[in-house]
Amino acid sequence: MSLPARSALPLAFVSLLMTGAIFGFFYAWVVSTMWGLDTLDPRLAIPAMQAMNASVRNAAFAPVFFGTPFVLLLTAGAAWALDRRAAWLFGVAGVVYLVGGLILTATVNVPMNEALAALEVPVELPQAAAIWADYSPRWQSFNLIRTLVSGAALAITGLGLWRLGRVRHHHMLAAARAGHSLS
Repeated sequence: MSLPARSALPLAFVSLLMTGAIFGFFYAWVVSTMWGLDTLDPRLAIPAMQAMNASVRNAAFAPVFFGTPFVLLLTAGAAWALDRRAAWLFGVAGVVYLVGGLILTATVNVPMNEALAALEVPVELPQAAAIWADYSPRWQSFNLIRTLVSGAALAITGLGLWRLGRVRHHHMLAAARAGHSLS
C-alpha cells in the first residue's frame, strides 16, 4: 500500500476533528454567545463583541479556520487510491467549507466585525441600540449560514471516514482470506 493510501485514514480522522472543531466554534456563537450579547445593554454588547473579535485571531483558531479545507483536500488526494467515492466526499466537504465557511466569513462577517471595531461605543443608549440592532441580526444570519454549511461539511467528512473504514475492513478481510487459503 502506498504512503498516501496509508495516510488516508489518519488524515480522515484529522479532517473529522477539524471540521468538528470549526462547526462547534460557529455553533457556539449561534446558541449562546450572540443570544447572551443580545440580552445586554448595547453599550456593553458592542465592546464585548469588539473584544471577542479582536481575540479570535490567534494561533489556536487559525490552523482550524484556515487549514480545514486544505486538510480535507489533502485527505481526498490520499484517499483516491483506496476509494474514489470517499475521496470525492472529502473533496466536496473541503469545497463546501471553503466557500460557505471560510470565504463567507472573510467576505461578510469579518468586514462587519472590522466596521464595528472602528466605532466608538456611544454613551447614549439610543445610538448604541441602533448600532447593535443594525449589526447583530445580520451578523447572526450569516453566522447561521456558515454554521449550517460547516455542519454539512462535518457530516460529509463523517461519511467519507465511514467509507474509508469500510474499504479498509474489506481489504483486511480479503488479505486474511488470501493468507488463510494459502496455509
